[in-house]
Amino acid sequence: MSPRLYNNDLAPTAVHGRRWGSYNIFTLWANDVHSLGNYTFATGLFALGLGAWQVLLALAIGAALLFGILNLSGYMGQKTGIPFPVMSRISFGVRGAQIPALIRGAVAIAWFGIQTYLASHVLNVLLITLHHPLVHLTENSFLGLSTLGWISFGFLWCVQIGILMYGIEMVRKYEAFAGPVILFTLSALAVWMFWKAGCSISLSNNHPLTGGKMWHEIFAGASLWVAIYGTFALNFCDFTRSCTSKKSITIGNFCGIPVNIMLFGTIAVVLAGAQFRINGKVINSPADVVQAIPNTWFVALASLALIVLTVAVNLMANFVAPAYALANLFPKHLDFRRAGIVSGVIGIVILPWNLYNNPTVVNYFLGGLGAFLGPLFGVIIADYWLIRKGRVNVPELYTMETSAAYHYTRGVNLRAIAAFTPAAAAAIVCALVPLFSAVAPFAWFIGAGIAAAVYVGVAERNGSHEDVPGASIAVPSVH
Repeated sequence: MSPRLYNNDLAPTAVHGRRWGSYNIFTLWANDVHSLGNYTFATGLFALGLGAWQVLLALAIGAALLFGILNLSGYMGQKTGIPFPVMSRISFGVRGAQIPALIRGAVAIAWFGIQTYLASHVLNVLLITLHHPLVHLTENSFLGLSTLGWISFGFLWCVQIGILMYGIEMVRKYEAFAGPVILFTLSALAVWMFWKAGCSISLSNNHPLTGGKMWHEIFAGASLWVAIYGTFALNFCDFTRSCTSKKSITIGNFCGIPVNIMLFGTIAVVLAGAQFRINGKVINSPADVVQAIPNTWFVALASLALIVLTVAVNLMANFVAPAYALANLFPKHLDFRRAGIVSGVIGIVILPWNLYNNPTVVNYFLGGLGAFLGPLFGVIIADYWLIRKGRVNVPELYTMETSAAYHYTRGVNLRAIAAFTPAAAAAIVCALVPLFSAVAPFAWFIGAGIAAAVYVGVAERNGSHEDVPGASIAVPSVH
């Protein structure tokens, strides 16, 4: 094993001793699906003119697509036991794998900082609600953040770093705890809003869409819902590498995606429809509802639940991926925990609140990086399932020997780069150029489809693909 490619955190996990079951996969989705950003997205569809059944249909189509996509990605991790940066070596080469790993890590670090900032904003509201004189700490600014903002951001940053220091096993335990809390809190908010609206909701706004425009927005909404999880479609194996079986992934995904997304959609429709019934406005997120609760302690408990939710989402979606990416970049010097600290520090240095408050940066920088995710998924999935038929020589993913299966040309698979490049260019044009705004919601699928098709056409088919498990170099799932 090359020390430039192998350490205990990048090594495959032993099959015996894995602890992630169906419930753990379900709670991943119970937390992530109910994120504040997703509620903003769903209520945005309502504000756009889609009615209740149309919003639910868009989410149902997206859920069905996600269920298949995430099963394909999850099975790869369960079989091989390897994290995403190592999985990328199969198609991109032992050196070329840095490309997808760093793209995924860069997107995650930026959103880690932004999500921590959004959670700190909720914590500010909570603290001021409990002790109003603290409002004076919001009247100044240093590097774009008030004193109370810095205190709240720093506290939540430390909490997340502390959880990560205990490794992926502590992430599993935290997600298992947070899932029921979130489901209960948001269901209770929906019931309260329904009662407040006189046990009746508006099923659409005053300007409902019809005909072709309606169907375009339904399918656009479904496609964007999948694109939201374009990051997870890549690095889902970071979690399923610790799963006990394929069955646990299938059951966890079914309960956590189609079933849970329909619950999410129902709550979002009730919140949006009830608020519209009350005053003709559409809420932006459940945080708006929390602030309207006429009881200080209920506001405090609900705010605390939203903070628990945002931390859970951040850990799974935006912290694990860059930790593995940086560990893969410097395996001799960074393990999972050290890499997590480095990514967390970067998440502060970029001053994420300034990024969030600059729509140009969010749309073009993060949107541009996000457009790469579909093509990366297309290449990796096509290589694993269509070219290799799921056969992987796991030990050779950790060697720099020129004769090894994944060395390609100086460690880089030029055929994968050739498939990724035009697909990424097409996805970026679709996502960012105003002329193509009609197809912009479908950029993830366009990029993934082009990349997969081109890769299948140019991939090497002469070599035999050995299926060798990584048991000989595996480490315990909990280490």
